[in-house]
Amino acid sequence: MAVLSLTPAFSLLAAFGRVSPTQPLRTFIRTTGYKLRPPKPVAHSPRVRTAQEAVLGAGRAGPHQMATLLCEQRKGPTPTIVLGGFVPDATEQVFLLRGFLLKKGSVYYLNYPRQGFSAELLFAQLDDLVEELARRHGTPPVIFAVSFGGGLLLEWLRRVRHAGRHLELRGVVLVSPISCIEDLLAPGEAKPSTLLGRAVKPYLEGTPPDARQIEKSRTIFARMFEAGAQNKAALATLMSPDELRHLHKSVMETIAGVDARGACERMAALRQFQPPSSYFSQALLPLTSAPALILFAENEGAVLAAHAPTRFAMEAAHRAYFPNSLCKTVFNHRGSPVQHASLIFHCFNFLIPISRFYRELKTGKLLRAA
Repeated sequence: MAVLSLTPAFSLLAAFGRVSPTQPLRTFIRTTGYKLRPPKPVAHSPRVRTAQEAVLGAGRAGPHQMATLLCEQRKGPTPTIVLGGFVPDATEQVFLLRGFLLKKGSVYYLNYPRQGFSAELLFAQLDDLVEELARRHGTPPVIFAVSFGGGLLLEWLRRVRHAGRHLELRGVVLVSPISCIEDLLAPGEAKPSTLLGRAVKPYLEGTPPDARQIEKSRTIFARMFEAGAQNKAALATLMSPDELRHLHKSVMETIAGVDARGACERMAALRQFQPPSSYFSQALLPLTSAPALILFAENEGAVLAAHAPTRFAMEAAHRAYFPNSLCKTVFNHRGSPVQHASLIFHCFNFLIPISRFYRELKTGKLLRAA
Protein backbone atom coordinates (compact mmCIF):
# COMPACT_ATOMS: atom_id res chain seq x y z
CA MET A 1 0.00 0.00 0.00
CA ALA A 2 1.42 3.37 -0.95
CA VAL A 3 0.42 6.96 -0.53
CA LEU A 4 -1.28 6.71 -3.90
CA SER A 5 -4.29 5.55 -1.95
CA LEU A 6 -4.61 9.00 -0.48
CA THR A 7 -5.75 10.56 -3.77
CA PRO A 8 -9.53 10.51 -3.38
CA ALA A 9 -9.49 9.49 0.24
CA PHE A 10 -7.68 12.55 1.57
CA SER A 11 -10.96 14.43 1.49
CA LEU A 12 -12.53 11.72 3.65
CA LEU A 13 -9.79 12.11 6.21
CA ALA A 14 -9.92 15.88 6.14
CA ALA A 15 -13.66 15.77 6.51
CA PHE A 16 -13.67 13.59 9.61
CA GLY A 17 -14.56 15.82 12.52
CA ARG A 18 -15.62 18.64 10.16
CA VAL A 19 -18.77 17.06 8.83
CA SER A 20 -21.44 19.27 7.33
CA PRO A 21 -24.60 19.39 9.45
CA THR A 22 -27.48 17.30 8.18
CA GLN A 23 -31.15 17.42 9.00
CA PRO A 24 -32.37 14.76 11.46
CA LEU A 25 -34.92 13.47 8.93
CA ARG A 26 -32.19 12.89 6.36
CA THR A 27 -30.11 11.05 8.93
CA PHE A 28 -33.09 8.87 9.85
CA ILE A 29 -33.74 8.03 6.21
CA ARG A 30 -30.08 7.15 5.63
CA THR A 31 -29.66 4.89 8.65
CA THR A 32 -33.06 3.25 8.35
CA GLY A 33 -32.45 2.58 4.67
CA TYR A 34 -29.23 0.78 5.52
CA LYS A 35 -30.79 -1.40 8.21
CA LEU A 36 -33.71 -2.39 6.01
CA ARG A 37 -31.74 -2.96 2.82
CA PRO A 38 -28.03 -3.35 3.60
CA PRO A 39 -25.65 -3.37 0.64
CA LYS A 40 -25.23 -6.81 -0.88
CA PRO A 41 -23.13 -6.46 -4.02
CA VAL A 42 -22.37 -9.84 -5.57
CA ALA A 43 -19.85 -10.93 -8.16
CA HIS A 44 -21.04 -10.30 -11.71
CA SER A 45 -19.99 -12.71 -14.44
CA PRO A 46 -19.93 -10.68 -17.65
CA ARG A 47 -21.66 -12.23 -20.63
CA VAL A 48 -19.43 -10.26 -23.00
CA ARG A 49 -15.70 -10.94 -22.60
CA THR A 50 -14.34 -10.26 -26.07
CA ALA A 51 -12.15 -7.23 -25.25
CA GLN A 52 -10.72 -8.51 -21.98
CA GLU A 53 -9.94 -11.94 -23.41
CA ALA A 54 -8.08 -10.26 -26.28
CA VAL A 55 -5.89 -8.32 -23.84
CA LEU A 56 -5.23 -11.34 -21.66
CA GLY A 57 -4.69 -13.65 -24.65
CA ALA A 58 -2.09 -11.30 -26.12
CA GLY A 59 -0.18 -11.22 -22.84
CA ARG A 60 -0.60 -7.46 -22.44
CA ALA A 61 -1.94 -7.95 -18.91
CA GLY A 62 -2.25 -10.75 -16.38
CA PRO A 63 -5.28 -12.12 -14.52
CA HIS A 64 -3.95 -10.60 -11.27
CA GLN A 65 -4.46 -7.17 -12.84
CA MET A 66 -8.17 -7.67 -13.48
CA ALA A 67 -10.61 -5.52 -11.55
CA THR A 68 -13.29 -7.22 -9.48
CA LEU A 69 -16.75 -6.63 -10.93
CA LEU A 70 -19.62 -6.53 -8.43
CA CYS A 71 -23.27 -5.71 -8.93
CA GLU A 72 -26.44 -4.87 -7.04
CA GLN A 73 -29.35 -5.75 -9.33
CA ARG A 74 -32.44 -3.57 -9.39
CA LYS A 75 -35.20 -2.85 -11.84
CA GLY A 76 -34.84 0.51 -13.51
CA PRO A 77 -33.96 2.14 -16.82
CA THR A 78 -30.56 3.56 -15.83
CA PRO A 79 -27.79 1.24 -14.64
CA THR A 80 -24.69 2.89 -13.23
CA ILE A 81 -21.06 1.76 -13.46
CA VAL A 82 -18.91 3.16 -10.62
CA LEU A 83 -15.17 3.82 -10.98
CA GLY A 84 -13.69 4.83 -7.64
CA GLY A 85 -10.45 6.53 -6.77
CA PHE A 86 -7.45 4.81 -5.20
CA VAL A 87 -9.29 4.51 -1.87
CA PRO A 88 -11.98 3.66 -1.03
CA ASP A 89 -13.09 0.94 -3.43
CA ALA A 90 -15.99 1.76 -5.71
CA THR A 91 -18.36 -0.08 -3.37
CA GLU A 92 -17.49 2.38 -0.58
CA GLN A 93 -16.96 5.40 -2.82
CA VAL A 94 -20.72 5.79 -3.25
CA PHE A 95 -21.51 4.35 0.18
CA LEU A 96 -24.18 6.92 1.02
CA LEU A 97 -25.31 7.46 -2.58
CA ARG A 98 -26.03 3.82 -3.37
CA GLY A 99 -29.66 4.03 -2.21
CA PHE A 100 -30.28 6.86 -4.66
CA LEU A 101 -28.46 5.13 -7.51
CA LEU A 102 -30.31 1.85 -6.95
CA LYS A 103 -33.63 3.62 -7.37
CA LYS A 104 -32.54 4.34 -10.96
CA GLY A 105 -31.36 0.83 -11.82
CA SER A 106 -28.63 -1.71 -11.14
CA VAL A 107 -25.25 -0.53 -9.89
CA TYR A 108 -22.00 -2.13 -11.10
CA TYR A 109 -18.80 -1.60 -9.13
CA LEU A 110 -15.30 -2.02 -10.59
CA ASN A 111 -12.90 -2.50 -7.67
CA TYR A 112 -9.27 -2.25 -8.72
CA PRO A 113 -6.89 -5.14 -7.93
CA ARG A 114 -4.58 -4.66 -4.98
CA GLN A 115 -1.54 -6.59 -6.23
CA GLY A 116 -1.34 -5.05 -9.67
CA PHE A 117 -3.06 -2.74 -12.12
CA SER A 118 -3.50 -2.48 -15.90
CA ALA A 119 -5.36 0.42 -17.46
CA GLU A 120 -5.61 -1.48 -20.74
CA LEU A 121 -7.30 -4.43 -19.06
CA LEU A 122 -9.64 -2.16 -17.11
CA PHE A 123 -10.61 -0.39 -20.34
CA ALA A 124 -11.30 -3.77 -21.92
CA GLN A 125 -13.54 -4.68 -18.99
CA LEU A 126 -15.38 -1.40 -19.50
CA ASP A 127 -15.76 -2.10 -23.22
CA ASP A 128 -17.33 -5.47 -22.50
CA LEU A 129 -19.62 -4.30 -19.70
CA VAL A 130 -20.93 -1.30 -21.65
CA GLU A 131 -21.59 -3.51 -24.67
CA GLU A 132 -23.38 -6.06 -22.49
CA LEU A 133 -25.65 -3.45 -20.92
CA ALA A 134 -26.30 -1.36 -24.03
CA ARG A 135 -26.66 -4.00 -26.73
CA ARG A 136 -27.79 -7.14 -24.95
CA HIS A 137 -30.04 -5.58 -22.33
CA GLY A 138 -30.97 -2.37 -24.13
CA THR A 139 -30.03 -0.19 -21.15
CA PRO A 140 -26.97 2.01 -21.81
CA PRO A 141 -25.27 2.87 -18.50
CA VAL A 142 -24.20 6.02 -16.76
CA ILE A 143 -20.52 5.85 -15.84
CA PHE A 144 -19.93 7.48 -12.45
CA ALA A 145 -16.21 8.18 -11.98
CA VAL A 146 -14.43 9.73 -9.00
CA SER A 147 -10.94 11.29 -8.75
CA PHE A 148 -8.47 8.79 -10.30
CA GLY A 149 -11.50 6.99 -11.71
CA GLY A 150 -12.33 10.20 -13.56
CA GLY A 151 -8.91 10.06 -15.18
CA LEU A 152 -9.53 6.48 -16.21
CA LEU A 153 -12.86 7.45 -17.74
CA LEU A 154 -11.43 10.40 -19.69
CA GLU A 155 -8.53 8.31 -21.01
CA TRP A 156 -10.88 5.46 -21.96
CA LEU A 157 -13.17 7.84 -23.84
CA ARG A 158 -10.16 9.38 -25.60
CA ARG A 159 -8.90 5.99 -26.74
CA VAL A 160 -12.35 4.92 -27.91
CA ARG A 161 -12.67 8.13 -29.92
CA HIS A 162 -9.13 7.81 -31.32
CA ALA A 163 -9.90 4.27 -32.49
CA GLY A 164 -13.04 5.46 -34.26
CA ARG A 165 -15.24 3.20 -32.15
CA HIS A 166 -18.67 3.99 -30.76
CA LEU A 167 -19.96 2.78 -27.41
CA GLU A 168 -23.45 3.73 -26.33
CA LEU A 169 -23.69 5.56 -23.00
CA ARG A 170 -26.65 7.04 -21.16
CA GLY A 171 -24.50 9.61 -19.36
CA VAL A 172 -21.23 10.47 -17.65
CA VAL A 173 -20.57 11.81 -14.14
CA LEU A 174 -17.09 13.06 -13.20
CA VAL A 175 -16.40 13.99 -9.58
CA SER A 176 -13.09 15.80 -8.87
CA PRO A 177 -11.39 14.12 -11.87
CA ILE A 178 -7.60 13.61 -11.86
CA SER A 179 -6.43 12.63 -15.33
CA CYS A 180 -2.69 13.37 -15.41
CA ILE A 181 0.33 13.79 -13.15
CA GLU A 182 0.23 17.56 -13.70
CA ASP A 183 -3.03 17.65 -11.75
CA LEU A 184 -1.01 16.68 -8.66
CA LEU A 185 2.43 18.13 -9.36
CA ALA A 186 2.86 21.46 -11.13
CA PRO A 187 5.62 21.29 -13.81
CA GLY A 188 8.85 22.92 -12.67
CA GLU A 189 7.70 23.20 -9.07
CA ALA A 190 10.68 22.66 -6.76
CA LYS A 191 8.49 21.58 -3.86
CA PRO A 192 4.94 20.31 -4.36
CA SER A 193 2.38 22.78 -3.10
CA THR A 194 -0.13 20.18 -1.96
CA LEU A 195 0.09 17.54 0.72
CA LEU A 196 -0.78 14.85 -1.76
CA GLY A 197 1.82 16.12 -4.20
CA ARG A 198 4.52 15.82 -1.55
CA ALA A 199 3.29 12.34 -0.73
CA VAL A 200 3.37 10.97 -4.27
CA LYS A 201 6.57 12.62 -5.48
CA PRO A 202 8.83 9.77 -4.24
CA TYR A 203 6.94 7.42 -6.54
CA LEU A 204 7.85 9.53 -9.56
CA GLU A 205 11.59 9.79 -9.07
CA GLY A 206 12.66 6.81 -11.16
CA THR A 207 13.32 4.22 -8.48
CA PRO A 208 10.59 2.16 -6.79
CA PRO A 209 9.86 3.13 -3.19
CA ASP A 210 11.56 0.93 -0.63
CA ALA A 211 9.78 -0.99 2.10
CA ARG A 212 10.39 1.78 4.62
CA GLN A 213 8.74 4.42 2.45
CA ILE A 214 5.77 2.19 1.73
CA GLU A 215 5.27 1.32 5.37
CA LYS A 216 5.61 4.96 6.37
CA SER A 217 2.90 6.02 3.95
CA ARG A 218 0.69 3.16 5.13
CA THR A 219 1.18 4.14 8.76
CA ILE A 220 0.49 7.81 8.12
CA PHE A 221 -2.72 7.05 6.27
CA ALA A 222 -3.93 4.61 8.93
CA ARG A 223 -3.20 7.06 11.76
CA MET A 224 -5.01 9.87 9.94
CA PHE A 225 -8.03 7.68 9.40
CA GLU A 226 -8.09 6.44 12.99
CA ALA A 227 -7.68 9.95 14.40
CA GLY A 228 -10.58 11.25 12.36
CA ALA A 229 -12.80 8.31 13.19
CA GLN A 230 -12.65 9.20 16.90
CA ASN A 231 -15.23 11.94 16.36
CA LYS A 232 -18.15 9.59 16.88
CA ALA A 233 -20.67 12.35 17.52
CA ALA A 234 -20.06 14.05 14.19
CA LEU A 235 -20.04 10.78 12.27
CA ALA A 236 -23.33 9.74 13.85
CA THR A 237 -25.06 12.53 11.92
CA LEU A 238 -24.13 10.83 8.66
CA MET A 239 -24.22 7.08 9.21
CA SER A 240 -25.31 4.38 11.58
CA PRO A 241 -22.83 2.45 13.74
CA ASP A 242 -23.12 -0.51 11.35
CA GLU A 243 -22.30 1.72 8.40
CA LEU A 244 -19.34 3.27 10.15
CA ARG A 245 -17.94 -0.13 11.14
CA HIS A 246 -18.35 -1.40 7.58
CA LEU A 247 -16.67 1.67 6.10
CA HIS A 248 -13.81 1.59 8.59
CA LYS A 249 -13.18 -2.12 8.05
CA SER A 250 -13.26 -1.81 4.27
CA VAL A 251 -10.89 1.16 4.09
CA MET A 252 -8.41 -0.34 6.53
CA GLU A 253 -8.41 -3.63 4.62
CA THR A 254 -7.63 -1.74 1.43
CA ILE A 255 -4.76 0.11 3.13
CA ALA A 256 -3.27 -3.19 4.22
CA GLY A 257 -4.05 -4.98 0.96
CA VAL A 258 -2.67 -2.70 -1.75
CA ASP A 259 0.97 -3.69 -2.10
CA ALA A 260 3.90 -1.80 -3.61
CA ARG A 261 3.40 -3.31 -7.04
CA GLY A 262 -0.28 -2.44 -7.13
CA ALA A 263 0.33 1.13 -6.00
CA CYS A 264 3.22 1.72 -8.39
CA GLU A 265 1.31 0.30 -11.35
CA ARG A 266 -1.61 2.63 -10.66
CA MET A 267 0.73 5.61 -10.63
CA ALA A 268 2.47 4.34 -13.77
CA ALA A 269 -0.90 4.26 -15.50
CA LEU A 270 -1.64 7.84 -14.46
CA ARG A 271 1.75 8.97 -15.79
CA GLN A 272 0.80 7.61 -19.23
CA PHE A 273 -2.53 9.43 -19.42
CA GLN A 274 -2.68 12.56 -21.54
CA PRO A 275 -3.90 15.88 -20.13
CA PRO A 276 -7.14 17.03 -21.80
CA SER A 277 -5.39 19.95 -23.52
CA SER A 278 -3.26 17.51 -25.55
CA TYR A 279 -6.30 16.20 -27.43
CA PHE A 280 -8.15 19.47 -27.84
CA SER A 281 -8.84 18.98 -31.53
CA GLN A 282 -11.76 18.36 -33.85
CA ALA A 283 -10.29 14.95 -34.67
CA LEU A 284 -10.70 13.70 -31.09
CA LEU A 285 -13.54 15.79 -29.73
CA PRO A 286 -16.15 15.54 -28.52
CA LEU A 287 -15.39 12.51 -26.38
CA THR A 288 -19.07 11.57 -26.31
CA SER A 289 -22.38 13.22 -27.06
CA ALA A 290 -23.93 11.62 -23.97
CA PRO A 291 -25.00 14.07 -21.23
CA ALA A 292 -22.20 14.76 -18.77
CA LEU A 293 -22.03 16.23 -15.27
CA ILE A 294 -18.64 17.46 -14.00
CA LEU A 295 -18.36 18.34 -10.32
CA PHE A 296 -15.48 19.91 -8.42
CA ALA A 297 -15.37 20.61 -4.69
CA GLU A 298 -15.05 24.12 -3.33
CA ASN A 299 -11.84 23.09 -1.58
CA GLU A 300 -9.70 20.99 -3.93
CA GLY A 301 -6.46 22.56 -2.73
CA ALA A 302 -5.21 19.66 -0.59
CA VAL A 303 -5.19 17.39 -3.63
CA LEU A 304 -5.21 19.31 -6.91
CA ALA A 305 -2.36 21.59 -7.93
CA ALA A 306 -3.29 25.26 -8.25
CA HIS A 307 -3.36 25.13 -12.06
CA ALA A 308 -4.45 21.54 -12.52
CA PRO A 309 -4.91 21.12 -16.30
CA THR A 310 -7.90 18.80 -16.03
CA ARG A 311 -9.85 21.24 -13.89
CA PHE A 312 -8.91 24.12 -16.19
CA ALA A 313 -10.02 22.23 -19.30
CA MET A 314 -13.30 21.07 -17.78
CA GLU A 315 -14.23 24.46 -16.35
CA ALA A 316 -13.14 26.50 -19.38
CA ALA A 317 -14.17 24.24 -22.25
CA HIS A 318 -16.26 21.33 -20.96
CA ARG A 319 -18.70 21.61 -23.86
CA ALA A 320 -15.86 20.98 -26.32
CA TYR A 321 -15.29 17.62 -24.61
CA PHE A 322 -18.94 16.94 -23.75
CA PRO A 323 -21.37 19.06 -25.83
CA ASN A 324 -24.29 18.28 -23.54
CA SER A 325 -22.61 18.99 -20.22
CA LEU A 326 -22.72 20.99 -17.03
CA CYS A 327 -19.68 21.82 -14.88
CA LYS A 328 -20.33 22.93 -11.30
CA THR A 329 -18.46 23.61 -8.10
CA VAL A 330 -20.12 22.00 -5.08
CA PHE A 331 -20.37 24.24 -2.00
CA ASN A 332 -21.54 23.70 1.55
CA HIS A 333 -22.90 27.00 2.82
CA ARG A 334 -23.86 25.71 6.28
CA GLY A 335 -20.80 23.90 7.52
CA SER A 336 -17.34 22.65 6.63
CA PRO A 337 -16.12 23.32 3.06
CA VAL A 338 -16.59 20.49 0.58
CA GLN A 339 -13.32 18.62 0.06
CA HIS A 340 -11.94 16.74 -2.94
CA ALA A 341 -14.28 13.86 -3.88
CA SER A 342 -15.98 14.02 -0.47
CA LEU A 343 -18.98 11.93 -1.49
CA ILE A 344 -19.37 10.45 1.98
CA PHE A 345 -19.03 13.40 4.32
CA HIS A 346 -20.70 15.89 1.99
CA CYS A 347 -23.09 13.42 0.44
CA PHE A 348 -26.13 15.69 0.46
CA ASN A 349 -24.22 18.58 -1.13
CA PHE A 350 -23.25 16.35 -4.06
CA LEU A 351 -26.66 14.71 -4.21
CA ILE A 352 -28.40 17.92 -5.30
CA PRO A 353 -26.73 18.21 -8.74
CA ILE A 354 -26.48 14.42 -9.14
CA SER A 355 -30.20 13.86 -8.56
CA ARG A 356 -31.03 16.64 -11.01
CA PHE A 357 -28.75 15.05 -13.59
CA TYR A 358 -30.47 11.65 -13.32
CA ARG A 359 -33.88 13.32 -13.36
CA GLU A 360 -33.08 15.10 -16.61
CA LEU A 361 -31.77 11.87 -18.11
CA LYS A 362 -35.21 10.39 -17.43
CA THR A 363 -37.13 13.33 -18.88
CA GLY A 364 -34.81 13.78 -21.85
CA LYS A 365 -34.21 17.45 -21.09
CA LEU A 366 -30.92 19.01 -22.00
CA LEU A 367 -28.70 20.07 -19.14
CA ARG A 368 -28.98 23.75 -18.34
CA ALA A 369 -26.51 26.04 -16.63
CA ALA A 370 -27.52 26.64 -13.04
